[in-house]
Amino acid sequence: MKKIVLVLLLAISFVGFSQEKKEMQKERLTNEQRAELESKKMKLDLDLNDKQTAEVKKLLLEQQNKGDEVRKTMKAKKESGVKPSQDEIFKMKNELLDRQIAFKGEMKKLLTPEQYAKWEATREAKKDKMKEHFKQRKEGGPKKRKPEAIEEN
Repeated sequence: MKKIVLVLLLAISFVGFSQEKKEMQKERLTNEQRAELESKKMKLDLDLNDKQTAEVKKLLLEQQNKGDEVRKTMKAKKESGVKPSQDEIFKMKNELLDRQIAFKGEMKKLLTPEQYAKWEATREAKKDKMKEHFKQRKEGGPKKRKPEAIEEN
């Protein structure tokens, strides 16, 4: 009897934790909040002044709002069961690249050459990290990390 009660309690607790995790995933930051956080991170990393920070925040917010619009239209098309044609796919990818080029140009105008070089290096590092992540997922999940040697002080 005790074993059955224990098994039921464990099962109920696992269900409760999994539901709580799903609810947490649904909560997303607003575009304004994400732009604020990202601009502050950039201020720390690139040593931006207040004027640069405000302009970067404005650019990030515009970029995120445009991205949301595209995602909403794609989601609506997907839900209606309409698959985009090759021409539509080409057009969407072309528009995405145009937006990225424009964003990069605006950042180049806002930042000093040193800041811009550091920003580019950071972007490349993030891109490489994401490529590695997707490569690992494609190969069957993330590789287990080796425990690092503990150094004695």
